[in-house]
Amino acid sequence: MLRDANYIKRIILSLLIIVPLGLLSKRYTGFGRSWVNDFSGDILYEIFWCLFVFLLIPSRKAMNQIPIWVFGITCTIEFLQLWHQPVLDSIRSTFLGKLLLGTTFSGWDFPHYLLGCIIGWLWLRQIVRVDKAKTTIR
Repeated sequence: MLRDANYIKRIILSLLIIVPLGLLSKRYTGFGRSWVNDFSGDILYEIFWCLFVFLLIPSRKAMNQIPIWVFGITCTIEFLQLWHQPVLDSIRSTFLGKLLLGTTFSGWDFPHYLLGCIIGWLWLRQIVRVDKAKTTIR
């Protein structure tokens, strides 16, 4: 297990960076607006979930498995957007439901999910690497 106060601080700091960026990506109006609004949030969404799950399951083994699971689950959620049941549509009509479940299926989301999971995995490795470097210096 990788439970240590510095590790937890780095994960929380990372989440405090990723969440506002993800929310702001939906409001961006500058250059590349369409890509930023539609796809950069996908990348940040994947990174968020990798970090969040790693905060709950902090192990080296989990570090490698979390991005795979996050990718699989978010791809499943993307396919669920093709299914319009009253319960799902009522959840999707809320702000939080739109953020978590999305509203419209897009095949272009999948490469961005993959990229987000790769970046998320690299981010987790960096957090563990920093912890490892600090423990060997002491």
